[in-house]
Amino acid sequence: MEKNSELDQATLRLVVSACAWLYIVVLEGLDGGGNARYIPIIIYISTFFVVSIFLRMIIKRWPGHFFWRRLFTMLHDYAGIAFAMVLGGEGALPIYAALLWVTLGNGMRFGSRYLALATAIALLTLVLIFWLNAFWRTQPYMFLMLIVTTIVVPAYAHILLKRTRIASEEAITANQEKSRFLAQASHDLRQPIHSIGLFTACLRDAKLGLEELRLVDNIDRSLHTVSQLFRSILDIYTLDHGKLVPQADTVHLGALLQDVVKQNTEAARWAGVELRLRPCPYWVAVNPGLLTTMVQNVLSNALKYAPGQPVLIGVRRQASRLAVVIYDKGRGIASEHLAHVFDEFYRVRHVRDKDVEGLGLGLSIVKRISQLLDVDIHIRSRVGQGTRVTIGGLEPATPKTPNTPRAAPLHERLNGLRVCLVEDDANVLMATSALLEKWGCQVESHSDGEGLTSDCDIIIADFDLGTKISGSECIAAIREQRGWEVPALVITGHEIERIRQSLHNLNISVMAKPVRPPELRGVLLELVKLMDRQDGSPIRP
Repeated sequence: MEKNSELDQATLRLVVSACAWLYIVVLEGLDGGGNARYIPIIIYISTFFVVSIFLRMIIKRWPGHFFWRRLFTMLHDYAGIAFAMVLGGEGALPIYAALLWVTLGNGMRFGSRYLALATAIALLTLVLIFWLNAFWRTQPYMFLMLIVTTIVVPAYAHILLKRTRIASEEAITANQEKSRFLAQASHDLRQPIHSIGLFTACLRDAKLGLEELRLVDNIDRSLHTVSQLFRSILDIYTLDHGKLVPQADTVHLGALLQDVVKQNTEAARWAGVELRLRPCPYWVAVNPGLLTTMVQNVLSNALKYAPGQPVLIGVRRQASRLAVVIYDKGRGIASEHLAHVFDEFYRVRHVRDKDVEGLGLGLSIVKRISQLLDVDIHIRSRVGQGTRVTIGGLEPATPKTPNTPRAAPLHERLNGLRVCLVEDDANVLMATSALLEKWGCQVESHSDGEGLTSDCDIIIADFDLGTKISGSECIAAIREQRGWEVPALVITGHEIERIRQSLHNLNISVMAKPVRPPELRGVLLELVKLMDRQDGSPIRP
């Protein structure tokens, strides 16, 4: 939320006027003459305070940049200062501090133009005070000092503001350059990782010997590690720059956890870990992608630091909320480390930890996402007994469908499926096409989506197809040509949340590269079910 500087200034005005009122009251009490010379000032400041309250209410009700309102508040402030200093004489000299506050406050909060305007009004106020009060006319040198101070201090503040603005602009420019570089590097790096993963899946399905399968397994394992590290770095960058705006959806919690377990089946096998998932009938209102990332990162830690031990995943009730609990029987974490496990790049060092991959970013990402989703994250651990991580505070929701997880369609339902594949990267196009054909699909491969026609059942397109047409535009053109909303999937190497927001009204599924083959197959099966509901025709044999 953007900070309301004018409201802050209005709040501080009340504080300063209250201090000024208290000071004048003390002066009146100390005045031995009994002529009540400060009573008019006390009355004026009291009135000033009431008016300032109404001004603050107006600013809060109608925030924004209104020049005439800001000018009125400055005149309001300087009028009060002038009244006090004219009637108060030498006893009201400390009120000059309020004049400096008004001048600097407007400049520092609203910029150099307001600083110059406030300085000009402040000098006119001092001239008026000098003209109306005999005491100040008898102290010309003291008054000259006030004039000089009123010029020099704002002038120095202007220099600081200018330097700060230049530094800020340079930082923003550098940050934008870094963002553009990371976005381009992210897209370019995702492509080869994505294609290697698909080629590896094709090799796994080929008729290979045991030695060759072992090599493929090692390639897949190394690729999985690179993919996890890559995603962690991008997640940290995205969270640090506030680009994620979570949008809640009604999600079957059991199905979400089941998907995470399926995606980690190979990694669990490599670690010798048995993943145990307790059935869960609950639905929750949450952003599914961010919650999946949280569970994925916690589970990845369990696979790294509890090899050869079972990992249990379940859901518990916490009063009116729900909590996902992940428990492992690994080495555990000593109490002196627990306070730091959510810090970036912090890793609990043990013997032979050089063999454990990772940057120490996983739990830091989990903590940041928990703050974004307004959920709780707690870790309890005992050395030698294991670790329990609880993601709590999940809000239950009304089910979209009957309260049972959906059964996954059979793999054979992809046989004969006509897929229009549009991808401008030759390696990714080749790898995706080969994998889809391994699954029994009939693939139409295209490197350019412009002017494309197809009688396909499902469209898979890269989002960025060059300068002429985007993946979403290609999908829209095919749908218009076919006369019905052909199920479609966009696979992107760009920031997935931004792409999702741009496509949320088009009924297009979105996946981020690099895509794991099991994830791709799962989405395809969901699109097959969608196609069956839309046209009622069976899958072609």
